[in-house]
Amino acid sequence: MATTYKVLAQTGSSGSTGNGSQTLTATANINLYTVPASTQAVISTITICNQAAASASYRIAVRPSGTAVATQHYVAYDIAIAANDTTALTLGISLATTDIVTVYASAATMSFTAFGSEIA
Repeated sequence: MATTYKVLAQTGSSGSTGNGSQTLTATANINLYTVPASTQAVISTITICNQAAASASYRIAVRPSGTAVATQHYVAYDIAIAANDTTALTLGISLATTDIVTVYASAATMSFTAFGSEIA
């Protein structure tokens, strides 16, 4: 099994890169990262950056493929982030094939980055 360490996904208001990422829209759930087929992943760190001059909040959910976001999936819920600030969460989230990390921001001026490894 090969392990690849990398930026797993990034998303923000001006566009996105990475597997399963989308342009961030305020007050909408967006799939930040979906584990590829025949792969497992470990997210070591997620950063949340608020690029606005006003405070905001965010949510992070981890869910199995094929399920809608529900209360049991949240690892962070309506966490405040100060204006022009960045938060780094070192979590060590283990993900199976096709598991999904979903994010939500109260403002479109935020961005999320997931760092970790894929095991194929």
